[in-house]
Amino acid sequence: MLRHCDQDNFTLWLVSSKRLNQLELQLGKQRFQIHASSIAQAETNPEHIQRVDCFKLGEQAFQYLIHLKRPQLNPVDIAIPYRLHDGQYGELFSNIDNLTYSEASCPEFVVKTDINKLIHGSCRNAHHHSDDALVACDTLLEQNNGLLQQDDPLAHRPALLMLSGDQIYVDDVAGPMLYAIGKVIDLLGLKDEQFQQQPLLSAKPISYQAEQMYLRHKQLLPHTEYPAGSALVRWYINHPIFTSSIAENHLVSLAEICALYLLYWSPELWQLIDIPKQVDGLTKTNQLRWQREWQHLLEFKAGLAQVRRLMAHLPTYMIFDDHDITDDWNLTAKWEQAAYSHPFSKRIIGNALIDYTLFQALGNQPEKFTSIMPKMSELLAHTDTQHPQDLHDELIDNLLHFEQWHYTLNTRPKLVVLDTRTQRWRSESNLAKPSGLMDWEALMEFQQQLVAQDKVIIVSAAPIFGVKLIEAVQRSATFIGASLLVDAENWMAHPGTANTLLSIFQHRKTPDQFVILSGDVHYSFAYDISIRFRTMTPKIYQITCSGIKNQFPEKLLPLFDKLNGWLYGHFSPLNFFTKRKRMSIRGRRPDDHHSRRLVNKSGIGIVTLAANGAPTEISVLHADSSQTHFKPPRQS
Repeated sequence: MLRHCDQDNFTLWLVSSKRLNQLELQLGKQRFQIHASSIAQAETNPEHIQRVDCFKLGEQAFQYLIHLKRPQLNPVDIAIPYRLHDGQYGELFSNIDNLTYSEASCPEFVVKTDINKLIHGSCRNAHHHSDDALVACDTLLEQNNGLLQQDDPLAHRPALLMLSGDQIYVDDVAGPMLYAIGKVIDLLGLKDEQFQQQPLLSAKPISYQAEQMYLRHKQLLPHTEYPAGSALVRWYINHPIFTSSIAENHLVSLAEICALYLLYWSPELWQLIDIPKQVDGLTKTNQLRWQREWQHLLEFKAGLAQVRRLMAHLPTYMIFDDHDITDDWNLTAKWEQAAYSHPFSKRIIGNALIDYTLFQALGNQPEKFTSIMPKMSELLAHTDTQHPQDLHDELIDNLLHFEQWHYTLNTRPKLVVLDTRTQRWRSESNLAKPSGLMDWEALMEFQQQLVAQDKVIIVSAAPIFGVKLIEAVQRSATFIGASLLVDAENWMAHPGTANTLLSIFQHRKTPDQFVILSGDVHYSFAYDISIRFRTMTPKIYQITCSGIKNQFPEKLLPLFDKLNGWLYGHFSPLNFFTKRKRMSIRGRRPDDHHSRRLVNKSGIGIVTLAANGAPTEISVLHADSSQTHFKPPRQS
C-alpha cells in the first residue's frame, strides 16, 4: 500500500510472512539501500530520512513501513515505477498476480502537487449487503490506464485516495469473519493477551467456537454499574459500555483487530481459510444470519485483489472515525467516564488505537510518531508468548494522550485532515449531552492552518454542514437524554464548537474556496454554501460520500430527504432559527433524480477541481460502476 507520497516523500506499507533483510528500493531510476535508522538520526537531519520500521505482529507476520524523505525526491506529473528487492527472497512484488495495470512489470504512482482530481470515501463494512466501491474504483483506474496512447496519459489519474473514517468495523464483526479471525491468529502466530481485568479471560484464551458467536455483548463486554442521569435511566443501568446496537462480536484483543485489518485489505489469507457455510451450535435465527453473512463475505473477498492493486498505485491517506475504535467513541463526557474508568473497556479501546496506529496512522506522516515507534516495537518484539502487561498499558496511556492524529498535506489546494474524535469540547451543562467535535484549542490550531491560503480542502469525518432535519431529530433525542441512541454527533450539536467554527468561515481572512470532504452518514450529498448579506463571500462546498460498502436504511432516507426539503429548503424561514442562519445553503441535485438531494447507494466520491480550487465536477462512483453526478444549483 502506498501511503504518504509527494515531491519530498515516499512511504510504502506492507506485511510479509517472513522477516526481510537487506532491502533495496528502486524508485524510478534511483536505488536506495534501506536500513533501520535510529530515531536520533532522523531528528538530527529531518530533511533527509531513509528508514524502515519493522513491527513483529506475530511469528509469521511482519509489518514494514519504508519511508524516504528528501527535497525533490520525486519528479512531478510523471509515472514513477517502484520495486522492492530483498537479499534473500529477491524481488518481492514480481510474483503477485494482478498487481499492475496494462501488463506493466511493476506498480507505479504519480505525484501531483496540484490536486486536480481526488477520490474520497468512508464506511467500508465487509459483510454489508452492498458491493465494494473500491473495486469499481480500481476498474475505473484500469480503464483510464488503457488511455496511455492519448496526448495526456495521466490526465485521468487522481492525485490521491482519501479514506475519511470507518475503514474497518471493530464493533460490528460478522460471525464467519470472527471464525476467520480465530484461524488467522493461529495461522500467523499472533500473540495471546491476558486480561487481568476480565475474570472470564484471566486464565483462558478467547473462544472462537460457533456456540460463542453473537454473544459477546452479553457474556464478554464490560457493563456500566450506574445510571447516566437521563430520562432513559433504565436503558443506561447495567448497559454495555460499548453502545453499538450490533456489538454481538465486538473485538477486544490486539491480535483480533490485527487479523481483521489483514482480512480487510489482502486476499492471501482468505485463500488459506475455509469458512463453513453452516455450523452447529447456533440458534435457528443466528444460523440464517451466519449464512447471509457468509455469502456477503464471499463477495467481499472476491474483490480484494483489485483493492490491493488500487492502493498500490494511489497514495492513500486515512483518518479514524468511531467504528475504527468503537461506536460512539467519545460522543459524550459521560461515555468517556464509563469507558476509561473501567480497566477492561480502556484496554479494548487502547488495543484498537494500537492497531489503528500500525495499520493507518503511521503511513499518513511517519515523522509525527517518532516518540511512539520505539514503544510500539518494544511491545511487539517481546519474546514472551503474551504481551507484557506494563508495556502494554504504558503504550495505551501514551496513545490516549497523543494529540497529533490530525495532519496536513503540502499540496495545492492545501489539504487539512481534522481529528474530530480525541479533542472533544465536552458539554459543561450536562455530561450526557454530545461533546463538540473539536475543542477551542484544536479549532484555533485549525484556523492557523488556513492563514495565507486562498484555497483549501478540509477532511472532516462528519459533515460540517449536514442534513438539518436529521440534526433536528438528533437534538430532540438529546433533549430527552437519548443522544447515544441516535448518534447525535454533528458539528452543530455543541454551541461552543458550532459558533467558533462558523466564525472561522465568516472571518474575512479565510480562503476564497473551501472544499469540505466528509463521510460517516452512509448517504451522499453536495451543498454549495455562501455567507448571507455579504458581497465578497468565500465559496464553500460540502461534499459528502458514504459509504464505500454501507448504506442508510433504504425506506427511511427518502422520507428524511423530502421533509428536509420542505422544512429547511433554501428559501425556508426556519433556517433563520438555526445556528447556521448566516449561511446560505443550496443542495445540488443528482443528475438521475430531480426531486431529491440525498443519494443512498454505496459508492466512492470523485471530485475534479479547477485551478482556483472550486470543484468542476462532483460525482459518486457506485459499486456497480454507474455514476451519479451532482449538478450545480440554479442561480436565483
